[in-house]
Amino acid sequence: MSSLPAHQFIPFGDVDQLREARHVLREASQAIAELSQRLDTRFCAAARLIETCEGAVVVTGMGKAGLIGRKITATLSSTGTRALFLHPAEAVHGDLGCVRKGDVALALSNSGETEELCRLLPILDQFGVPIVAITGRATSTLGKSATVTLELGRLREAGELGLAPTTSTTAMLALGDALALVVSRTRGFTRGQFGMFHPAGHLGKQLQCVRDLMRGGDQLRVAPETATIREVFVNRRKAGRRTGAVMLLDDEGRLSGIFTDSDLVRLLENRRESQIDEAISGAMTHCPKTIYAEAPLVDAVNLLSQHHISELPVIDSERRPIGLVDITDLISLMPEERAE
Repeated sequence: MSSLPAHQFIPFGDVDQLREARHVLREASQAIAELSQRLDTRFCAAARLIETCEGAVVVTGMGKAGLIGRKITATLSSTGTRALFLHPAEAVHGDLGCVRKGDVALALSNSGETEELCRLLPILDQFGVPIVAITGRATSTLGKSATVTLELGRLREAGELGLAPTTSTTAMLALGDALALVVSRTRGFTRGQFGMFHPAGHLGKQLQCVRDLMRGGDQLRVAPETATIREVFVNRRKAGRRTGAVMLLDDEGRLSGIFTDSDLVRLLENRRESQIDEAISGAMTHCPKTIYAEAPLVDAVNLLSQHHISELPVIDSERRPIGLVDITDLISLMPEERAE
């Protein structure tokens, strides 16, 4: 008996891979674009349910939809809406204890027929918990059981096989994020509140105010504008970590100028050594850019970047210096052209 011919392997080269990847991305983006066009007042009804929820938004979904649900839960939480994730299978083994009257359920299932999820629907109804469904078909079990149903529509999954949840989960995530952000804006959620919920990491640093990162106290170099440059740099040296700038004060203690180490170097390079024993006011930068301590840190980043400066005095309402922002403390937040 002759053996079957060996499977012929056709190499999947770089060009084919790029073509396939671009096709996957196009399918996902097209699905989201079409979904945005189909939104109607049911979306508004769903947003209203979540906005007026007195308890928590209980997000639930199985498998890939469950993973998307966890992300939507995180987005809701970080944008001012109390939310928790409930695994459908674990729910009927005791985790239903987290559900309370006053909660709203957000149930995710592309098919709308997921067994573990459908088992929860009558129980949630008994608890008096309204259900917002995100599903592929409004006529599915989930779609018909929900208080408000947001229909994804018939979506073909990406890839040659068209089986793995891809396009549907991308659309599901986008719609869940849209709900979270619309509710957040309706509630008047602020940048400051977001910062309270996200104090760590690169994003948390951007949401800090100037006071949180400015240098102050013994790290500052302050001198009267009538002092000579030599007096300022010889008699007012600071041990340890110091700022690269001297803030100069007028007779009333208000900021009148700034003089940096770089300014001193330029004097020497231009052979203007005689100015070293003259009043620093003759060489300082008059009326420098300043910022208030309660301003968002991103405002300081923008000033340093736009005006190509490295030090930014922090003043109070009477223009008295209380701190200084140094570019070296903000290097991770600076645009690439300034960070280099």
